[in-house]
Amino acid sequence: MTRADFDTLCAGMPGAVLSGPGELDAWKVGGKMFACFGHTENRASNTDAASVKCPDAETAAMLIDAGAARKAAYFHRSWVTLDLGPLEPDEARHRIAVSYDTIRASLKRAARDALPPREEA
Repeated sequence: MTRADFDTLCAGMPGAVLSGPGELDAWKVGGKMFACFGHTENRASNTDAASVKCPDAETAAMLIDAGAARKAAYFHRSWVTLDLGPLEPDEARHRIAVSYDTIRASLKRAARDALPPREEA
C-alpha cells in the first residue's frame, strides 16, 4: 500500500476533503479528521504511516495487541497508526471505512445531513 493508494481510498468517501496547505496532512469529513499521515521510523525501515480512528479504545487495543497497528502517538487511545508498506488493500479499505463512519456519526445532525449518502461497498 502506498500513500497514493491510501489517498485514493480516502478520496472515495462521500464528502472527504484533504486538508489544505499549512495544515496537518489529513483527510476530513465535516471538518473533522478521519485519517492523518506521518512519516515514522518503523523499527527496521522508514515507512509512511497513517493514523485512523477506531470505534472505541478496546478495538484499538485489540488491533495493537494483534500486531495489526501501533499506538498513535499524541492521539486519543481510540486512534491507531497503520504502517502503509505491509498494509493490504482490503484491510486499508476497512480501516478507512470504520474511521470515516465513526467520525461521520459523531458530526452534528445538520453536518451529517449535508453530506452525500455513503454507499456501502
